[in-house]
Amino acid sequence: MTGAEMTDAAGNGAAMTDAAEPGSGADAAIPDDLRAAFEAYERAVVENDLDVLDASFAPGPDVLRGDGAGLLVGHDAIRAFRSRRGGVARRTIDSIQYRPLGEDTALLVSVSRYAGGGSGLQTQVWQRIDGRWLITAAHVTPRAQAFDRSVWRSVGDPFFQGAWEGPLAGLTVAVKDLFAVKGFRIGAGNPTYLEEARPETTTAPAVSDLLRGGASLRGIARTDEFAYSIAGDNPHYGTPPNGAVPGALPGGSSNGPASAVATGQSEIGLATDTAGSIRVPASYQGLWGLRTTHGLVPRQGLLPLAQTFDTVGWLTRDGETLQRVVDWCLSYDGSESTESVFGASGDDLPWRFVVPADLRAQAEPATRSAFDALVAALGETADAPEVTPADAGDLGAILDAFRTVQGAEAWRNHGEWLRAHPGALGPAVAERFRVAAAVDPAAEAAAREAVTALRGRLTDLVRGAVLLFPAAPGPAPLRTADAAAVDAARAATLRMTAPAAVAGLPAISVPLLTVPSPVGEAPVGVSLVSAPGTDIALVRLARRLARALS
Repeated sequence: MTGAEMTDAAGNGAAMTDAAEPGSGADAAIPDDLRAAFEAYERAVVENDLDVLDASFAPGPDVLRGDGAGLLVGHDAIRAFRSRRGGVARRTIDSIQYRPLGEDTALLVSVSRYAGGGSGLQTQVWQRIDGRWLITAAHVTPRAQAFDRSVWRSVGDPFFQGAWEGPLAGLTVAVKDLFAVKGFRIGAGNPTYLEEARPETTTAPAVSDLLRGGASLRGIARTDEFAYSIAGDNPHYGTPPNGAVPGALPGGSSNGPASAVATGQSEIGLATDTAGSIRVPASYQGLWGLRTTHGLVPRQGLLPLAQTFDTVGWLTRDGETLQRVVDWCLSYDGSESTESVFGASGDDLPWRFVVPADLRAQAEPATRSAFDALVAALGETADAPEVTPADAGDLGAILDAFRTVQGAEAWRNHGEWLRAHPGALGPAVAERFRVAAAVDPAAEAAAREAVTALRGRLTDLVRGAVLLFPAAPGPAPLRTADAAAVDAARAATLRMTAPAAVAGLPAISVPLLTVPSPVGEAPVGVSLVSAPGTDIALVRLARRLARALS
């Protein structure tokens, strides 16, 4: 075996050893120029030298990089991911396994040792291209972490044990950090708020219902600050991973529960939806997400944002699990405080859809094409439903009325605390509260009148039919997207999600579309919106739709 010496970012020498197995063809030393290329790449990783990192990977659309978050295909996708990742923790290379795969191709597997403890593994295929060794495929296994702080505030296995028997036995729940859990504080996505909060003396009914059904809490999951966002980034705790699209935003404000479910860390996300905070992360991460009829699930023990629109709901990876949740939590037996909706949901919803042309028009071209193809495919099924066009109404007026009432209520709920804690918020949410503080009583009163009128128009649309349209304009924006692009996506998204919120209607996002994105194929949900109180039937209908298109 041969040894080599490389220097980490702090200037400390670290032994780097080649290991070889006799008879494998690996007993030859690493070529000097390959070793130099590897060492240059490793230094660049620790120093976050983006130019060197970009130059170390082969150009073109075929180069690969994978890790626990997923696979990136193509040099552009890898560059986009890396530009917002930041450098890795300080580490040295313990050893390298070298296997020549051909005259100009080699496999390197290296073990890294982190200064803060733990080890990782890097597997790379290098090829000599135009006289230079470049990486054409790489897989990274990072050091194990106790838990991902961007996803969880507190976590356990379980964190809180539910009933040993019941229809939800064996399932675990990620609870958004807005719900009361006895003995713990509500943090609302802000460390200053968490530090000053008092431990809760009771558990929110929406949490208790799941526990009585046999589910156990996996933990308390992150949220955007005060749930006043739909992007999913948090300036204090970091941005949770998107379980479907590496390097993309997870969607918020139920970002923590959504990421926990999408990455397999829990089966159920207990979340809230004020303006799309369940439906958007469900769309971005390929999940099933239900916003329930406004007021159906009790909101006691829930830190509010805007009570006129705040709604409880759930995220799951599949329709069957969501059906188990709603059958229990929205039934007489399942909830101690929720009125049964089996009356309205006892019968199936009509197999008839209305496509709001104005909502469809908000989608990006690729999403519209995928959605139109879905509708066409639905028309070719053996039991094809009736599909007719309609208009949801003046989307600008709907969004303006929504934002005005939401802002007024948000400021009433949190303005006193915010005045006492200047600088406690990240810039994006701080700006939203600044605008909210400026809503005057006359503007709020006019907006409330508009909401009442709009609610009637939207409720009429779901009499005898179910609305069908894309759940979001397109796939999740990349974390590298600039603020203006994220704000534009947010505005377009709100125009699509606000109507159901204004009308207080149940809405579900179902992962039925796949569209191109800068980092490969990405999910987009299809939204179904139905009459008030038909939540259980809506889940049944969504599952029927998914089966018909399978």
